Order: sequence, then C-alpha cells, then structure tokens
Amino acid sequence: MNPQLHAVLALHDFLVNKLKLKYALIGGLALQFWGEPRFTHDVDLTVQDALDLGELVERITRAFESRVSDPMTFARETRMLLLSVEGVDVNVAVALRGYEESLFERCKSIEIELGRMVQICSAEDLIIHKALAGRPQDLADIQGVIYRQGSKLDVRYIRSWLRDFSQALGDETILDRFEKAWAQR
Repeated sequence: MNPQLHAVLALHDFLVNKLKLKYALIGGLALQFWGEPRFTHDVDLTVQDALDLGELVERITRAFESRVSDPMTFARETRMLLLSVEGVDVNVAVALRGYEESLFERCKSIEIELGRMVQICSAEDLIIHKALAGRPQDLADIQGVIYRQGSKLDVRYIRSWLRDFSQALGDETILDRFEKAWAQR
C-alpha cells in the first residue's frame, strides 16, 4: 500500500475512533475516484468542526507532527492544520459549519484495503473545494471531474454553494471558475 493511504488509515483511526469526528478526503486522493487521476504526494481532508478549535489542534498535534511551529495560531488564522503523518504531508481543513452538514451527508465510503473503509467527499463537493482553492491545477481537476461525471453531477448543489461562498468571501470568481469549466464540457 502506498504511503498516502497508510497516512489516511492512521488519520481515519484517530479521527473516527479516538475523537469521534467525521472527515472526508477532498484532494488528489478523492480525485482518483471522481476525476482524472494524477499523482499526488500529499493528503487533503476536511474534518468536522465539532470540537473547540484549540482542543482539536492540541489533540491532533499530540498524535501527529505539525509542519508549522505554531499550529494553534496557524489554525486560528486559516482553519487548517498542516501535519506530517508517517512521513506524508497532510493538510487538514476544519469544515465550515452549515456547509459541513451537506458535505458529510454526501460522503461516500470506499474500501482501500480489505475491510478498511475511508470517507471521500462527493464529486460535487470536490468541485466546490477545487473552485475555492482556484489554483491552475484545481481548475484542471474541475475539468476532469466534469469530464468523468458529466450529467451525474448535481449542478444546482454546486452552484448554490459556490454562490454562497462567492458572496460570503466577496469573490465572484469562485462561481465563475466552475461556470467556465461547465461551459467547456
């Protein structure tokens, strides 16, 4: 098994069994399932915002090495934890309340090892995360998901959340990133 999947299983065991939190893979590993597969050297996931942020940071960084010197300040500023898990870079986003309920309801369990299940976000939620990030690779990933999933996508769901995020962040380009990709299908 590759190192990224070992890291995912370690995180799954910790988040689900120890902290009793929901999570979902949201990056390149989710892309392997929904879009055009590509190499990824890290793991991206989102975790339920059910604990006090300070407690979450303290408990996770006690179990896994932080890649930043002050994880508490970094998490307060970015809602992210940057970890090293079994030598793999892991980027943990703390899910936004309101949106997280939809994201976790739509997750899919996949078996990555005999009897070992992990959670991945839906294709729609992967597009939403990629549109929010907006890097060139994210835009290419959106195209790949649209190409592979096509008419199976719940476009109203995607547009609704991207419209909300665009308004909340004052950035109209967030929704535009999806619309441009959708128009090219």
